Amino acid sequence: MPNFFPINTILVPQGAEYKAVCRGLSDVTDSIPTLVAIPVGMKPLLKYLQQGQFLAPKSRVLIMGICGSLSYRYTVGDIVLYQDCVYQEKSQECDRSFTAQLHSALSKKASLVKSLTSDRVIWSAAEKRHLGETLAADVVDMEGFTALEFFNAAGVAVAILRVVSDDCQHNIPDLTPAINSNGSLNPFPLAMGMLRQPLAATRLIRGSLTALKVLEQVTNQLFSSNKLE
Repeated sequence: MPNFFPINTILVPQGAEYKAVCRGLSDVTDSIPTLVAIPVGMKPLLKYLQQGQFLAPKSRVLIMGICGSLSYRYTVGDIVLYQDCVYQEKSQECDRSFTAQLHSALSKKASLVKSLTSDRVIWSAAEKRHLGETLAADVVDMEGFTALEFFNAAGVAVAILRVVSDDCQHNIPDLTPAINSNGSLNPFPLAMGMLRQPLAATRLIRGSLTALKVLEQVTNQLFSSNKLE
């Protein structure tokens, strides 16, 4: 029987995703891991991790948040657990036993997927499908590979649990210009990006709200029953 040890830290992109996980933990009476808001994007996250005093080897980190779908198989509100994550021609694996334990704790309601990490927002539905097909990837985010590369090198076990917020059939607004160099969101470019594509913006907002609600629920489900001790 594997020797599972408790989760030490949960990392969540700052903003709405972090707040959703906080809500999910708000009524949990058992002891909960340290919750850390991380910057959005590969470079800001790497800088943040390098500056932080993060965890001893043999500890476990759970990364949570939302992601975009690159496949018709996954749609808004679907829960996904990463098996690995690719960036350009490199790949990093999540901890297998940790991921399997999470999968079991969620009664296998989460799908095991391959993820792509991007240094920009993949907003075009056509590009999403193309990337999904050419890289055999299921979902996309902006932090996964960076976190895995950093923590795998440090001997820290990592699992990544996310909820799909946008599908591969519709465009979303290109919000790359709204992401500051420090990984925070700039409200004015964000608003302008939304206004330029109102239909896509409405769809993104609706999908994000759905995904954030599921993220809150799955957080509560995992930790309120103490399934990961």
